[in-house]
Amino acid sequence: MLVLLAGIFVVHIATVVMLFVSTIANVWMAGSSGTNSTGLWLKCIAGKCSQITFAEEDMPSLKAVQAFMILAIIFSFVSLVMFVVQLFTMEKGKRFYITGAMMLICWLFILIAVSIYTARFPHYFTAPQDHHGYSFILAWICFCFSFIIGILYLVLRKK
Repeated sequence: MLVLLAGIFVVHIATVVMLFVSTIANVWMAGSSGTNSTGLWLKCIAGKCSQITFAEEDMPSLKAVQAFMILAIIFSFVSLVMFVVQLFTMEKGKRFYITGAMMLICWLFILIAVSIYTARFPHYFTAPQDHHGYSFILAWICFCFSFIIGILYLVLRKK
């Protein structure tokens, strides 16, 4: 049981780190040349970064993606802290309900953010070689991990 909790803790830390990297890195869309990329905050062309210039009707969607990714980081980190607190203060035999619920809220925020990005921004892939970058893929990986971790926290009992 201790090994399982330690493994979940390590995956939880990895998820927080990947969420942070996914949110701050500017590679949600990657260009064909390898030097062009667009993130949630900046657009980089040949090493020079500037503010994102999406169409005016897409800017509220981008702001929503930014907000939900930041909320996902906050909830994931708070969930990690709550796990440590519950680990040392909770009675034996109890479940990690608060930690699991917060992680599932994080999962929901990631789902909303990447779904909005997937639905609203595909028309910016103009060249055939344009593709989603590693930040976008990391966000989907964090989506999977946060769901699995959240469910495991709800199921596991402190022994």
